[in-house]
Amino acid sequence: MQVSHTPAAVSAAFDDPNLIAHAGLIPVMRLAERCGLPRLVAEKVKLTGAKNSAGASAHAKVTSIVGGMVAGADSIDDLAVLRHGAMPAVFDQIRAPSTLGTFLRSFTHGHALQLHAVHRKFLAELAAHTPLLPGAGQMAFIDVDSTHKRVYGRAKQGAEYGRFKGIRALRPLLATICTPNSRPVIAAVRMRRGKAADSRGAPKFVSETLATAVEAGCTGTRVLRADSQFYNAGVIAACRRNRAHFSITTGMNPSIKRAVHAIPDDAWQQISYPTAVPDPETGELISGAEVAEIPHYTAFASRRKSERVTARLIVRRVRDLAKPATVGEQGELFPVWRYHPFFTDNPAPTLQAEREHRHHAVAEQVIADSKAGAFAHLPSGHFHANAAWLTLWAMAYNLLRATGALTSVFHTKATTATLRAHLVHVPARIARSARRITLHLPHNWP
Repeated sequence: MQVSHTPAAVSAAFDDPNLIAHAGLIPVMRLAERCGLPRLVAEKVKLTGAKNSAGASAHAKVTSIVGGMVAGADSIDDLAVLRHGAMPAVFDQIRAPSTLGTFLRSFTHGHALQLHAVHRKFLAELAAHTPLLPGAGQMAFIDVDSTHKRVYGRAKQGAEYGRFKGIRALRPLLATICTPNSRPVIAAVRMRRGKAADSRGAPKFVSETLATAVEAGCTGTRVLRADSQFYNAGVIAACRRNRAHFSITTGMNPSIKRAVHAIPDDAWQQISYPTAVPDPETGELISGAEVAEIPHYTAFASRRKSERVTARLIVRRVRDLAKPATVGEQGELFPVWRYHPFFTDNPAPTLQAEREHRHHAVAEQVIADSKAGAFAHLPSGHFHANAAWLTLWAMAYNLLRATGALTSVFHTKATTATLRAHLVHVPARIARSARRITLHLPHNWP
């Protein structure tokens, strides 16, 4: 491909008031209105006492931020993407970035909780109006994970040196919901200080997430999955109070080690991975991984009887490739294994439960997706402003996922970057006739 004209024959001028760069925002924000986002904000978010009238028209400001995030804005200044060309002809009450920044900085902890309530109800409405979580009435997985968001400079409230040496960060907590046939959506988010432990506030967070899952239509079997940082009595008690199953990595503490080493050799069974290869003589799949189960393992045995939990301990072991198989001319005396146990009351068979637990890694895809979008930056120096920004990003993420679910099978599982490129970043020209607006879109748009 090459340019068809010489530079002297081509010129550009930003002077057409009838063009839109993001025409796909119109059906997306119409979906948000249909699911009651402005109404929910007007009912629940009350920024009373805010200076400079920052709390006025909260519904217009929230929808402006969510719309900007859907269009790809990852900072407050980028929200100006909504103020170009003919956007005022198709959208009302678009707020300037400076106004939106003042609005975010007026948030307190209580206001952030009000916004969490909006996010929770908005997810329930999206699930009711779109095929966002197909099969949620039979099976749903709730994944809890934490991440860190690196920040630069010392003006960010709550940013501290934590787990990663020399890196100042904040440590958000995130929970997602998915089904066997759907991509995950965000059930809950919480902003935390940089030194916050992964399990800090986890029991309450898990309880809220499980309640949100029920509101979103997850009325069947629910399995909460988490890493070893969330292996504690409080998290498991929260699951049982909410009548949900749990599947939590345990790590190798002394009690777990004794239980694992007591497993007889004939109890291990091969697990088939997608990359497994068949044995040329027997045809059996060789994957280098084996699974065994201890059906009755009592966790937290040192605690009082009411806090002890008896359930299944499922262990996956793989050959430790860091240890050489041969040393000099002497062969390997015995295999060296690495063990990956998890504690669960999932009623599924052993191999199925192990496979479903490994799928917990889907939460990492959501985190990676977020850092390629509006969560690429935490735009304010105020902690609660960044907490509100995180919640608004979760709303925008779920809104894009719902839009993809309505569009096609491909877009149901596409990343948010692909959804923006295909569905939102569509240029259009506005034509007015007989009090009607027609959007002329590019021919053969992919």
